[in-house]
Amino acid sequence: MRHPLRLIASATALLLAALLAGCGISIPTDPDGTLDRVTGGELRVGASPDADLIDTDPATPTGPLAELVTAYAARIDADIDWTVDSEETLVGMLEAGDLDLLVGGFTDRTPWTDRAGMTRGYSGIPGADGRKIVMLVPLGENAFLSDLERFLDAEVGS
Repeated sequence: MRHPLRLIASATALLLAALLAGCGISIPTDPDGTLDRVTGGELRVGASPDADLIDTDPATPTGPLAELVTAYAARIDADIDWTVDSEETLVGMLEAGDLDLLVGGFTDRTPWTDRAGMTRGYSGIPGADGRKIVMLVPLGENAFLSDLERFLDAEVGS
């Protein structure tokens, strides 16, 4: 009795895979095209100050998170446009489509998860002091999130 159920489940999975492949759907996707837009273009980054992770006193933010963003932007051949503000203001700008990425003292316990997507937590970032630091991205922009996480995995580990 179990074999027919397995056969049906396998056939259904193969049919679904064939249908998705035939539709030209690429997974993961970005409904708003963030990764395509920022690659070779402009990466709009919001920075919320955190003494050990990002210093926003200079005209261009500095510190471990700024260095990671700069290295990621170089990898995707993007220019960075920095915006410095409070977390709440930056999250609002992210939701409105005015920013592509937020950095600061955000951790894997951030209260913004219903308003933004987030990377995995990275405790290997200098200045994290044991916290699992995350970066925030627009909700649903999964290709951009996946690309950013692959970069962070290689740079600071997961």
